[in-house]
Order: sequence, then C-alpha cells, then structure tokens
Amino acid sequence: MNLPTGNPKLDTYLAEGYTSVRGMSSAFAASISGHMIRRQSEMGIKGHIAEIGTFEGRFFIALAHGLADGEHAIGIDIFTWPSEKVLDNLHENLARHGIARERYTAIKGSTADMGIADLIAPVKGRPDLDPLLPIRFFHIDGQHDEVNLTKDLALALPLMHPQGLIVLDDMLHPSYPGLVETVHKWLRAHPDWVCLAILDREDIVAAAKYVLVRAEAVALYEQDLLTTFAANVFPMGSDVEGHFTVVLTPHPRLAEVD
Repeated sequence: MNLPTGNPKLDTYLAEGYTSVRGMSSAFAASISGHMIRRQSEMGIKGHIAEIGTFEGRFFIALAHGLADGEHAIGIDIFTWPSEKVLDNLHENLARHGIARERYTAIKGSTADMGIADLIAPVKGRPDLDPLLPIRFFHIDGQHDEVNLTKDLALALPLMHPQGLIVLDDMLHPSYPGLVETVHKWLRAHPDWVCLAILDREDIVAAAKYVLVRAEAVALYEQDLLTTFAANVFPMGSDVEGHFTVVLTPHPRLAEVD
C-alpha cells in the first residue's frame, strides 16, 4: 500500500517504480517517511539524509526524492550480498528513477569498522554542500543484533539535527524478536529520545519500523501524522517506554471479541 506524500516525484516512484527495485521495504512505510521528509523541508529543517543497509536502493530512492537544495543522500552497505553486482545495481536503479549521481554517495563497508568521520566524509570538500549540515533523517537497516544496532545508533546520534528522525527497520519482526529490546534499552539510556511512531508491516517480511525523535520535537510531527493518516491510525496506539506512540497500519482494526 502506498499513500500520497505531497511530493509528486516520490508519489510517481511509489506508484510506478518502487516494486521494480529489488528489496523488502514496504511502500506503506516509504510513503509515511517521504511525507515526514517533505514536512521537514516545509518547517525549515535542513540536513542530509542517510541510510545504513541501502542494498539496491528501494527505500533509499524514496528518501532521496525528498532532498532539498544543498542536501545529500548517503547510503552505507557492504554491497556484496548476495553478489558483487549490488553496488552497480544501486547506481543503475538511482539513475533510472531520477536521482542524479551528484545527489548521493554510496559508502561500501561495514559500519562496525566505521567512525563518525567516515559517514560525513562524502560532504567534505564539496563546495555545493555544507559540511556542518546535520542529518535530518537517518534510516537504519543494518546488522540485526544488539552489538551492531547499538553501534549504528551511536554513529547516528551525534550527527542528528535537533529535530531530526531516526527510523529503525525490522522492529517486531518474527525473525529478530530480541532486536526491539536493544532499542528499548537504548531509549532508557537516552531519555531525551522517544518513539514517535510505529509504522506497521504490510506482510510478514515487510517489517515494522520505529520512528525515534527527541522528546522536545514530538509536537512537530505527532498531530500531523494523526491527522494526515487518520484512516491508518490504530485506535489503541502504543506505549513505548512510557511515551504514547502513534501506530500507523495499512488496515487498522481491533480484534473482535467472540
């Protein structure tokens, strides 16, 4: 399911090209993420966009369609699974769906071996880009274990715009039942951050995402999500570490009582 984002280029990609790019990310989550990126631009929130676990670019292309002038998209992946053709396929997919080569950088490698400087290296030395510009939207879909997710969050945190969003993939996935506890542990250690929203899966493999934001920025996004996607709001919501969390799902309903 894809929803209107207010970004015509992204809406076209979601409707006509999204499923042609190999990957497992859902169009439902990409729609809502694209909407939030557009809203950031409207609110004057400026910054780069980054993704760990870019693969062949299905979700990355959706994010990159929201770039404003002077912003850059950074995609990090080992780009060797399931073959050495993944990076070439990424470049081909980005070109085919309208993302110019100068608008993004693909970093090949594992974040386990990277530091913060490695992530911001693509914007240094570029006269058209501000090296001090923070990241406003960071999608993390890397190695699904506590050590690597904690490392990825540690890399992202100091780079984030004060009103930026960190979006975590494969939360509540049946293959990674313990991964969500890593996030709850991180939230308890960073009480200035909360889970703004849960973006539900479309099926068992297109897994749910957690959207994290600093508590002081919740008001910038929460009511807009509830209003814009009213038809997709799960009526009970959720409680994530004591914070009311918006749950958006393709088919909101409660279980029937027999």
